[in-house]
Amino acid sequence: MRWLPAGVGRVAVAIAVPIALFAPSAATLWVWSPDATDIQSRVSRLANSYGVILLNENEVPPVLADAVIATEDERFYSHHGVDSIGLARALLYDVVNVCLCQGGSTITQQLVKEVYLGGSDLGYNKLEGLALALKAERVLTKHQIMADYLSIITTGFGHRGVTEAACAYYRAPLHGLSIAQYALLAGVTQAPSFYDPTVNPEAARLRRAQVLAAMLSDGFITSAQAKASNTEPVLDRGPGRLGC
Repeated sequence: MRWLPAGVGRVAVAIAVPIALFAPSAATLWVWSPDATDIQSRVSRLANSYGVILLNENEVPPVLADAVIATEDERFYSHHGVDSIGLARALLYDVVNVCLCQGGSTITQQLVKEVYLGGSDLGYNKLEGLALALKAERVLTKHQIMADYLSIITTGFGHRGVTEAACAYYRAPLHGLSIAQYALLAGVTQAPSFYDPTVNPEAARLRRAQVLAAMLSDGFITSAQAKASNTEPVLDRGPGRLGC
């Protein structure tokens, strides 16, 4: 491998070493992690404990799903719980920058983190989450995974689930929101307390713009729709709203 630049060689070694160390324990991790056959009942219990509505797989507005996919998991419908491309890219970035900056987590990984790992993906939980995500996709459809994730994920300061967020931010039911409003709901989950439009409207506006740009880049919306959406108010709870 003399033809490789020294820097690239070091990166390759840095990636190969943890893979070699992890490989022998992968089978053990698979065996000892939960089988995930009870994931839907666990989601239901979580939704009840949070006092939020559990969406079924046909109740997620398509535009909202598009916004989440464009922002968080572009290969959601093609991977099997773990995005190997995104994971490799995140690992390479972390090695080069000597940090744990990117996680490469899929929507499925984020769901099992909430359901099985108490919301933490640090240390061993990160590895267990990989196995659980693969197992979860053998039990649930992609549409149900998306519905479960959006039902229980944190969506603002003290808010859980997109249905509650739609009520809190727009005084409206989840169905029938605008593209801009769905984009905000998709974007707020990255840092819920920070992007909550009632707490930090300017940060929420900037985050919404990022989501709209991602949706435009992936072909989910047109440039005209993105431009119009960026002009909408971030928070709209005024008179004339339908109510929750």
